[in-house]
Amino acid sequence: MTVSYAQTSLLGKVSLKCQLTAQTGLHIGGGGENLDIGGLDKPVIRDPLTKYPYLPGSSIKGKLRATLERLLNKPLNRPGSRDTRRYESDDLVDGFTEVERDRFIRYEGARTCQISRLFGSTGGSNFWIPIESARNEGLFSDKSPTKTIEGQNCVKISSGRNATSRLIIRDSHLHPDSATQLKQVDTGLFMTEWKCENNIDRVTAAANPRQLERVPAGSKFNFELIYTVENAEQAVKDLENIAIALAFLEDDALGGNGSRGYGKVTFENFLFTYRSLDQYRQMTQTTGGKSAIQALEPIANTAALLENFRNLREYIQRLLPGN
Repeated sequence: MTVSYAQTSLLGKVSLKCQLTAQTGLHIGGGGENLDIGGLDKPVIRDPLTKYPYLPGSSIKGKLRATLERLLNKPLNRPGSRDTRRYESDDLVDGFTEVERDRFIRYEGARTCQISRLFGSTGGSNFWIPIESARNEGLFSDKSPTKTIEGQNCVKISSGRNATSRLIIRDSHLHPDSATQLKQVDTGLFMTEWKCENNIDRVTAAANPRQLERVPAGSKFNFELIYTVENAEQAVKDLENIAIALAFLEDDALGGNGSRGYGKVTFENFLFTYRSLDQYRQMTQTTGGKSAIQALEPIANTAALLENFRNLREYIQRLLPGN
């Protein structure tokens, strides 16, 4: 049996830029160095050079992943933190996660899984895949246990393969206009606000006051994500899922304490561009090292993005190789 070790194809990059606006106070925490009497209990994360508050790409990406896992009804097959569970593809091909002895949860392989191909996945351990798949992938061993699971003859695999993420989400930094406005805010904090809260014990009525730092409502950030096109057929579906997750996030919350009113955000003024692999190569041959980047007309907001996704779909399909 011949096993393919071909490199993952690279067709191009789709860039999406827009403006992220905090509609209510927003808190994404940073580690406080000191805990002073009367000081903040939970400061926001800041750029170490400018001291401006910013939104980490990891926080936004994690929120979008969790949102899509629920929207796509993915099973919880991996242990998470604090006795929680999460979803992950154990390998590049379909199989079964053994969550308990003789209890299995089917997972979708990272090559086709709409979550794992967007956000990446780490290979599992001690999972099961059909014997035929194991032979085709070069994973089969006569020494490994076999078992029939949901009518399929499977073999146990000790270590699964990782899948790289196709999605990059940049840190979102303050728009210059918002930076100018926030410098003029007089709250006793630099460019942020205090939010005083008080937990009351329902039995003893004891008060537990605390003070949180928030980015004020109305603050605008520059949002950018990059999607790596590896499969022309999957690209449109992946970008559609991103659009749905962004719209869903507007009706949810970003950062901490969302159920208490924090973290309502909106995305506006979407600008999509696509640069193919050939265009990257042409940049070395053109004057000034630049290549024409084909852009779609700006899209006002997430509602327009979803309503007019057909135009975006046609734009992407037209630009991809072979079209």
